[in-house]
Amino acid sequence: MNDKIAHSGVIERIEGDHVQVRIVQTSACAACKVAGYCSAAESKEKLVDVLHADVRHLKVGDPVVVTAPSRIATQALLWAFGVPFIVMVAVLVIVQSLTHHEGLAALSGLLALLPYYGVLYLLRGRMARQFTFSIQPTN
Repeated sequence: MNDKIAHSGVIERIEGDHVQVRIVQTSACAACKVAGYCSAAESKEKLVDVLHADVRHLKVGDPVVVTAPSRIATQALLWAFGVPFIVMVAVLVIVQSLTHHEGLAALSGLLALLPYYGVLYLLRGRMARQFTFSIQPTN
């Protein structure tokens, strides 16, 4: 099993040991030969920040491959969608059972996400250290 996620990209900016790489994230449809005739084809450009990169042999415009362990995708999905879903459903069930008011329960479930995402925002530096990317020049 492949334990790395890799995307090809081009270096956009280098500042110290911080490299910003532009990658094109494509769906399966975008790689299809008839994608130009289909409205379902989709591709997005993303900027990826690679911290603590060895930039001795890199320059802006160089093609590179950005890699990350596959566990990062699982952790990111968990923090972005899994935990908030559990928080929202738990608050919804608790408020519904205490008040028997569906509107208040729904509103409470949604409002419970505000502090959760606020805490995630405050911990963004710690998460940036946890979700690390590496960069390799393309030969």
